[in-house]
Amino acid sequence: MSSIASPTLWFVTIGVVIALLALDFVATRRPHEVKMKEAVAWSAFYVALPLAFGLYVWSAHGGDRGLEYYTGYLVEKTLSVDNLFVFMLLLAAFAVPEVLKQRVLLYGIIGALVLRGIFIALGAAALSRFDWVFLIFGGVLLLTGLKLLRDAVRGEEHEVEVSEMRIVKLMKRFMPVSDDYDGPRFTVVKQGVRMLTPFALVTAAVFATDIVFAVDSVPAVYGITGDPYLVFVTNAFALLGLRALYFVLEGALSALVHLSYGLAAILGFIGFKLVLHWAHLVWPSIPDVPTLASLFVIVGILAITITTSLIASKRTKSRETEAVG
Repeated sequence: MSSIASPTLWFVTIGVVIALLALDFVATRRPHEVKMKEAVAWSAFYVALPLAFGLYVWSAHGGDRGLEYYTGYLVEKTLSVDNLFVFMLLLAAFAVPEVLKQRVLLYGIIGALVLRGIFIALGAAALSRFDWVFLIFGGVLLLTGLKLLRDAVRGEEHEVEVSEMRIVKLMKRFMPVSDDYDGPRFTVVKQGVRMLTPFALVTAAVFATDIVFAVDSVPAVYGITGDPYLVFVTNAFALLGLRALYFVLEGALSALVHLSYGLAAILGFIGFKLVLHWAHLVWPSIPDVPTLASLFVIVGILAITITTSLIASKRTKSRETEAVG
């Protein structure tokens, strides 16, 4: 598949991603409760960085590639907010202490980057050889969108049942689990027995959810751009800021009551776009959906989702206040 990236650009990009992860490890080396000022500063940095990189893509490789990059980044950032919902539920279910939350999130981000890197490479190889893979990717996104919509209608979105997670059951089968956290340690020795800590379980649970999100997010951005490099860099930039963004949005996430509906619409639209692209490759008379049109549709869905969510949350709070009064 054609790409704007030379081997040197790939090398530099991966090096920068590793350096940023190392910087995050330094920032979290001493477990501490994250204050809003710290979280906002890191979030601003991780938003400014990809926006600035987009200017480079636009100027060096043209407006079409720049538009693909920004649209792909917007899609991945939106999906990453959904990741945060699940991470929030997992951290609450495992009663993770405030001082350890950012380290769990960091491990989750590393796992997501590795998994998505693998999925991106496999996707690029498949798409370069078989046109029907676009149809498969489109079908995956359409089915995922329908599932999100069904769960939202039933009020079952973002449910987490820790005791039913297969990875948790598997780990408990092979090793005993201690009752208490011992900092960011994965195992401890108590009474001569090596035991897993709850920190190990929650980290493994986050890794397991990373697999699910990778299945959705990689086909979604391939629906925006066919450049594997842009697919990777949009995923990387969307993920790198999650650790800080979690603490900025922790209180506000509950207000996005219609997020699942919005995500269902976005994934459904991109799934339809991929199916249409496959049909265009088979029958050239069938039109493709331009990237600019995709951007307008996605921004419109997000605007409607945020507006209706805020209105619904405000009405709910008003009813609760009236009931108390």
